[in-house]
Formats: sequence, structure tokens, C-alpha cells
Amino acid sequence: MKGVPYMYLIALCDDETAELNKTEQMLCVYEKEHPDADIIIKRFNNANELLFKVKEQDFQPDLILMDIYMPEKMGIEAAKELRDMGSTGRIVFLTTSREHALEAFGVDAAQYLVKPISKNMLFPILDRCLGSIEEERRKYLLLRTDGRIRRIMIGSIIYCEAQGKTQFLYLTDGTQCLLRMTMAEIYEMISQYREFVRVGIAYVVNLEHIDSLNAQELHMDNGKRIYLPRGSYQPLRESYFKYYCEEVSETV
Repeated sequence: MKGVPYMYLIALCDDETAELNKTEQMLCVYEKEHPDADIIIKRFNNANELLFKVKEQDFQPDLILMDIYMPEKMGIEAAKELRDMGSTGRIVFLTTSREHALEAFGVDAAQYLVKPISKNMLFPILDRCLGSIEEERRKYLLLRTDGRIRRIMIGSIIYCEAQGKTQFLYLTDGTQCLLRMTMAEIYEMISQYREFVRVGIAYVVNLEHIDSLNAQELHMDNGKRIYLPRGSYQPLRESYFKYYCEEVSETV
């Protein structure tokens, strides 16, 4: 973990209660040893219960620890159905045999562990999986737009514009999202990403999407022209060149 606390939803799926108990206990130990990880565990005694929860109740676990040999439906088959439903959660198979290892990676499994599972086997896998989830989340914002929660990729935001008491995000796919937030709240949320700068009181722009700028206006790569308030050109120009100079130095 790298210091940013995140909540992780982990699904355990095994037809043996003793195995569920053992895995859950190891996760609790892991959570105590990693205070930045807030883990919520959901248990399932068979694959069909898990599939129903995902399909009918919009259950989206970040990580799934699943047995392969289960009586009603094999774990590999369940994993294929999960992927067909659009589930992107990491899958780690826990099993008693290496027989299905190649099939496991065919459903983009993160790991294939042979029982009995120990802390020394599981914890490095948790480090890797939860760490990659954390890194991925840093590239997205979770925002309530148009009455629903939406995950928006940072790089897809071209600019944000204030229109009265409402704000709009303009995205690279041509859509615009209504936000019930103040411009100050929006900027506080995205200012951690150095590609975003304030332009006057009405705009936050993504430097990656500036096509050109001069003393009067800047042109975004979606065709939008933003007229610059008095005194804003020089600091914007400095931010623009600083950003791209740092980008170049990081790649040299």
C-alpha cells in the first residue's frame, strides 16, 4: 500500500465452510498488517450465488478468491460468465489441483494457488492485486453526474465549465456531464493531478488538451475557445510550459 486509504470489496467463493473461514481469517490478518487497506468481505458458498449477486444486484468485487472444484458450477466456468457480464475484478483461483492452470489464465486470472493456502502464498498476491487496483483508481474520478455515480477517466476530461450554480465536465467522447458541485470543490478534487489548472473563476482545463494559446484565448483540442480573463495569460503560460518541460525531462 502507498498511503492512500482505499476500500476493497473482496468476494470469497468456496463450497467448503472451513476453507471460507480460513481464507477470511487470513484476510483479517492482512488488513491488520496493512492499515491503508480497508477490506470488506462477502462470502459465497457456490458460484451461482456469486453470479446472481453480480448480475442482479450490481455487485462489483475488486477481487474474487474462488475455488475451482465446486459441485454446482466449476470456478473456471463461473469466471467465464463473470467476464461475459463485464466483471473486471481480479480473480485468484484457490484449488487442490494444477490441472486447470492454463484455463485459469484464459479468463485473465491474476493467480492460481494450490491448496493448502498459507499467508506466505496469499499475502504477496494481495499486495500485487490491491496495489494495482489502487494505481488504477488514481487514474479515475468517481463523480455523481446526472443523478448517478460515474467513473470518469482523468485523461478523458478536457475542461470543466461553470454555468451559474452548476458545472459541466466536457469529455473526449463528446459528452458533457452535469455536476452538482461548486467549481472550488471540483478543483480541490482534481488539483492533485498536475495537468489541471484554473482559468479564471469559470474554468478548469486539462493542459493535455490545450491545442494552442495566446494572450486573449486558448483553444482546446475539441474546438472550444476559452477567452482569458485579464491577468490570467502569464500564469497559464508558465503552467503550460512547466508541465511540458517536466513531461520531457521525465522521458529523457
